[in-house]
Amino acid sequence: MMVRSKHTYWLIFVALIGALLAGCTGAATPAPAPTAAPAATAASAPAGFRTFTIAPAESKASYIVDEEFFADALTKYNIAAGKVQTVGSTQEIAGQLQLNLDDPASSLGDNRFTVQINTLTSDQTLRDGWIRRNGPRLNDYPTAKFVATGIEGAPASYSEGEEVQFQLVGNLTMRDITQSATFDVTATLQGDTITGKATTRALLSAFGVDPPNFANTLVVGDEFSIEVEITAREE
Repeated sequence: MMVRSKHTYWLIFVALIGALLAGCTGAATPAPAPTAAPAATAASAPAGFRTFTIAPAESKASYIVDEEFFADALTKYNIAAGKVQTVGSTQEIAGQLQLNLDDPASSLGDNRFTVQINTLTSDQTLRDGWIRRNGPRLNDYPTAKFVATGIEGAPASYSEGEEVQFQLVGNLTMRDITQSATFDVTATLQGDTITGKATTRALLSAFGVDPPNFANTLVVGDEFSIEVEITAREE
């Protein structure tokens, strides 16, 4: 097997799990009980394919968004005025990738990766409840998905255990809207385990969300970051 071929196939996996997240903030409703991410139904792997599955307990998907609070935020929410960077995270990630590492010309197998975005949790329960029931209404659109269509900037060769960097291009679906997205990926394959981080930036408005803007209270930036830390093991 050519080293480069193996590298290209397993790297596609790591950032495919860049399943996506939306973030914004505001006034409040209580957070609902977490909803488990739908498990990926494993199809039988074709002959010669290997299946890698995400380990949710060792993985995390996050949004990072800029917010600015004004004077009324202290009275309403006990939040001091100023600019902050807000982070919301969840471990409700599901997905798998089937790879044929011995035949670089073969197509990929069954590949599905999702994040349950209505389980995102930040440092403010008021914010978390609001984005689930209002604004982006994540309770109505609980699942986000990323599917890769290509890889760019991959190194010409790879040795097991080496950390590599590349970009993964694909389609991000959130709130029933699909947009193209490019993830910057850092990843390592060691034995039967893949670990890595994938990051990208997106716009709330591109997914039909008006960035929150509450007079004298707070504003939220339109652009936000998506960060996915992943561990996946071969079945």
